[in-house]
Amino acid sequence: MRCVAVLRISGWKLIFCDYGAVGGAGNSDQNGVMASTNPAIPSKVTPWALARMNWLERWLLRLLPREGLAEHLAMGRRGEMAAYFHLRREGYTIVAQGWRSHISPGDLDLVGWEDNRLCFVEVKARSTRDTATAEAAVDEDKRRTLRRLARRYLKRAAVPEAAARFDVVTIYFEQAREPEIALVRDAFGWK
Repeated sequence: MRCVAVLRISGWKLIFCDYGAVGGAGNSDQNGVMASTNPAIPSKVTPWALARMNWLERWLLRLLPREGLAEHLAMGRRGEMAAYFHLRREGYTIVAQGWRSHISPGDLDLVGWEDNRLCFVEVKARSTRDTATAEAAVDEDKRRTLRRLARRYLKRAAVPEAAARFDVVTIYFEQAREPEIALVRDAFGWK
């Protein structure tokens, strides 16, 4: 058993464990990164695990605080939860959520492994397409901030820059519809 995520919602601490993980400590990949830093990804997600993740996703989205948070912050938190479960279904192993550095402002929404690549995932959630698109919110200033935070994370994790990439998840929560989720792998580079 390996814990893959810890979420705090309204004072509750929820720990998600991956029982189907393979690999062990001491094994290294072609980049020399130890398995404890680079968790192995299960070969496939079983139907039972997928059904359980879907149920858990619906249950957790109902727990999100609706009062006391600004509407845009609640939308962002709901989007991060939906992105978390979407990425898990895509085969990512999420290792950090809302990671912050004490030196640089900002945060990394989600950090996870897909195969042997560490992915820094920026989540953008919108309730409508009327104004600007969600992708437009990841402008050059935001990219610069994400690159700076990602370099700090890589330094602490001892992972080379070449083994990492930036992904963007856009989510539209429109009235009376299922959320529309799009994943853009390798959305932008290091320069």
